[in-house]
Amino acid sequence: MKQIDTTSQGSLKSFYPGIFLVLIWLFCLFTPAAAGTQREVTLTGRTMGTFYKIKYLTDRLHSKPVWQKKVDILLKQVNKRLSMYDPESELSLFNQGAAGRYDHISADFFTIIHTGTTLYKITHGAWDASVKPLVDLWGFGTLKKPSDIPGPADIQQALNLTGYGYIKILPPHSIVKQKPITLDFGSIAKGYGVDEVAALFISSGIKNVLVDIGGELFASGRNKSGRPWSVGISRPDKIFAKQTLYKVLALSNQAIATSGNYRNFYRIKGKSYAHIIDPKTGYPVQNKIVSASVVSRDCTFADGLATALMVMDVKEGIALVNSLEGTECLIVQEMDPGSKPGRKFIDHLSKNFNALLTR
Repeated sequence: MKQIDTTSQGSLKSFYPGIFLVLIWLFCLFTPAAAGTQREVTLTGRTMGTFYKIKYLTDRLHSKPVWQKKVDILLKQVNKRLSMYDPESELSLFNQGAAGRYDHISADFFTIIHTGTTLYKITHGAWDASVKPLVDLWGFGTLKKPSDIPGPADIQQALNLTGYGYIKILPPHSIVKQKPITLDFGSIAKGYGVDEVAALFISSGIKNVLVDIGGELFASGRNKSGRPWSVGISRPDKIFAKQTLYKVLALSNQAIATSGNYRNFYRIKGKSYAHIIDPKTGYPVQNKIVSASVVSRDCTFADGLATALMVMDVKEGIALVNSLEGTECLIVQEMDPGSKPGRKFIDHLSKNFNALLTR
């Protein structure tokens, strides 16, 4: 799973670029109506062990330093709520608490917990933020990669410490864990950060903005040419040189997030094991799904659902997405060697995903 600060000083290792989207910034001429009033401004920086990039349209170019400071302060606040490595973060304090203790939490943290509950329920447990013991056991978290695969007893012991369903929500802003689980919101943290930054701009009157944190995005309004923002999904190939553009989409007032397992993996005794763990079995998934991209109304939800689709059966995942209003997906599956000469992947699209494609 994607994890926030999976190394202590915010290493880039925790957000493998295999789980990211390639942006296509369109360098088009301004339309006559916009040319004299608004120009495009770009902000960049680091957060959550990865990079962020924001493009927005404004007629106040002197505001760039102010916005840079606002964004950095906001993202530090997000990290303070969700960091696994800050012992004083809101998430860490919850994890340190004993089972049965009632915690009064912030409204923002409550929103994250609630989104997680929704994801857990609609995916029937395929998304589960409590899988950290399993992620660590398989060597994709804070522990080193094992020299051999874990045994059934070790896996069962880790499974006994998981279960997002053991969190009980108590409105307005309280929760209790009914057994000693620990949460890791790495699978939705970047998406949540994207939503928070986008909301900051939109609430301040800047409606045309594209926010990207480590490849998870929210596209609001239009780009500088007056068209929807153009974003690309990278080809999910384990060979870095072959990771070119795979699909290009046009988005407006929509988020997109991609999860994948084609970079963060290792081999033991000739078999590959990737970092996406099935919360039900405790084993890395072996369903040949190499990436899942989700377009939805907010990036937190899209981020988590993309991870769940990596775990779920393809048909089950497509059926779920087709039942969700305003949500589309692309699931890419690796084909069996020799099944069709010249083809390496097979695409599974939700019913309206094609309408988003530009090529």
